[in-house]
Amino acid sequence: MRVSHETIYQALYLQARGGLKREVAQTLRTGRTRRAPRRRPDQRTPRFADPMIMISDRPAEIEDRAVPGHWEGDLIVGTGNKSAIGTLVERSTRYTMLVHLPGSHDAETVRDGLIATISTLPEHLRGSLTWDQGCEMARHKQFTMATDMPVYFCSPASPWQRGTNENTNGLLRQYFPKGSDLSVYGPEDLEHVARQLNTRPRKTLDWDTPAERLRDLLTR
Repeated sequence: MRVSHETIYQALYLQARGGLKREVAQTLRTGRTRRAPRRRPDQRTPRFADPMIMISDRPAEIEDRAVPGHWEGDLIVGTGNKSAIGTLVERSTRYTMLVHLPGSHDAETVRDGLIATISTLPEHLRGSLTWDQGCEMARHKQFTMATDMPVYFCSPASPWQRGTNENTNGLLRQYFPKGSDLSVYGPEDLEHVARQLNTRPRKTLDWDTPAERLRDLLTR
């Protein structure tokens, strides 16, 4: 007998509406006890003045991870949507970089934080960035002009299209719990957490660490 992942999700969320709500929430990594409703794509309106390059136009070499230097990004948001941390993950090495966003996570702050972080990389590791259609990326054209990195946008309500970043964000919630104030973490804190993830052996990397894989790319 086989049980699909959807059946498991429905069973968990059904229990979460009953007497086991607190217990279930404590065991779920996200702590989310409701499945968020999504609007249909045709109900959404474009958020950006500058045209987006959709993920369907992303070259095949990015999709199959054959060439390093292509990144996925997102925000993890704190309580009341008042604070955030930018997350960047390189697709081939799973190397993680965290972006400090002091005071705000509006489009200008995110643009500046991403440019500063990406600028620390050598040119051969600045291939592209894949992001969702969050309004924090409204200045994506300016980011591309400053870094020479195209930004590819996922389809609405399709987090699996940047699955490496989604998985990393789940790991990061162990350090930055949902519902917490993320503004209390400074650049040194973010660097420490990123180091924790980057020195963790990964099965998908044949038990190498992301830091080891990135080091190999830097020494080529």
